[in-house]
Amino acid sequence: MSHFDIIVIGAGPGGYAAALLASQRGKTVALIEKEHLGGTCLNWGCIPTKLYLGATAHLEGLHAQSRLRLCSGSVQMDMGALKKRKNAFVAATHKAMGCCLEKHGVALVQGQASLIDKNTVRVVSEAEQTLSFTTLIIASGSSTNWFPGLEPDHARILDSTDLLDLDEAPASLAVIGAGAIGLEMADFWHRLGTAIHIIEAAPRIAPAEDEEIAQTLHGMLKRKKWNIVTGKRVAEFVNEGESVLVRLEDGTQIRVEKALVAVGRKPNTPGLGLDNAGVAMTGAGWVTTDDFLRATPNIYAIGDVNGRTLLAHAAEHQGRYAVLHALGETTAAYTPGPIPGCIYGSIEVMRAGHTAAELAAQGKTVTVSRASLGANPISQAHGQAQGLVKVAWVDGVVHGVTAVGHGASHLVTLAEIMVRDRWTAHTAHEHIFAHPTLDEALRDALIAPQEEK
Repeated sequence: MSHFDIIVIGAGPGGYAAALLASQRGKTVALIEKEHLGGTCLNWGCIPTKLYLGATAHLEGLHAQSRLRLCSGSVQMDMGALKKRKNAFVAATHKAMGCCLEKHGVALVQGQASLIDKNTVRVVSEAEQTLSFTTLIIASGSSTNWFPGLEPDHARILDSTDLLDLDEAPASLAVIGAGAIGLEMADFWHRLGTAIHIIEAAPRIAPAEDEEIAQTLHGMLKRKKWNIVTGKRVAEFVNEGESVLVRLEDGTQIRVEKALVAVGRKPNTPGLGLDNAGVAMTGAGWVTTDDFLRATPNIYAIGDVNGRTLLAHAAEHQGRYAVLHALGETTAAYTPGPIPGCIYGSIEVMRAGHTAAELAAQGKTVTVSRASLGANPISQAHGQAQGLVKVAWVDGVVHGVTAVGHGASHLVTLAEIMVRDRWTAHTAHEHIFAHPTLDEALRDALIAPQEEK
């Protein structure tokens, strides 16, 4: 039986970062992965969707300029070529990651991991092997979720992986769930001519975002002729052979060529044998962790699997912390600060820090200030001048920044810095914002008059 200082289960962004850092600190490290390096992010999530959105961004740009009567014509996308490029990019990244692990002396072990006890793990693939560890980092991630009776059939009722693998654009698509995944998928296929129907059980689309931002996004998408239904649940799907009937609980029926189930995620904990090591779980199987991301004294859980923040960059940040804490290089509790997040597409949403509603719910007195992207020259240059930047303040200090509009994701890193460094309105005047840039909208929102929430 081989022994390692640190074993990591899961080679997504968090597990991969943790394994590399531990090896760079001179520790013996094994990284166990049952499927592909890169996890959901590289293989079925962040990277494929951004490749698709990036490849079709010019379609949206030309459409915006044509509305201004500045150009005409059409461009046809080759889905076969786009899929081939996506697959080649993912494969090349797999190879590069494997080479990096080998270079740093990380033992990559392929197979399904299952804990035997608090210091031993069994890995099953074509053969079976048993490994022991001093420290374990669980980074097994999450996977597509659905409600009972609304499971994908992978023919007409699809999950996000199925949708990324289509060879041609469907004539119509019902997207069940209006979070980041559903909205980004809908945006891509809309660009290829698909009629979009969005169905969200919550009172608004992008339900995790600021209400004003979500309402603004709703209006902008309606202008694209999307059919958006909120506050209603799907009762059932009926695959009719050539189409799928989506029946809502109120009796409304929507018939489309394809349907996407994008209602959330579930933790990849089944089969890991966590009970054998005394690891507690909650809800659907999310690993319970303490203030130091520990599930037990020598077992950490990072990324999606602990249910804190289901974002690739959050997983990577947690992975680095877990290694540093395990090695005694930090003794402080895990405090990530403002975690930035984005929804990508032709209309983007970004947020760093708390929304005004979240701060008010904490009992704080909140003021907000805004800047319209209609006054921004870069937004105007792209023919997409709708949207806004919004700042949430408490006692004259920035506690949250959010935005919706063209290119809003490009504002997220500076917004995170503003929140983390506790900017005031005066701070905006201490920096030179290049002109013309989208960044100027952040400055304009900072120095705009503040009003009570």
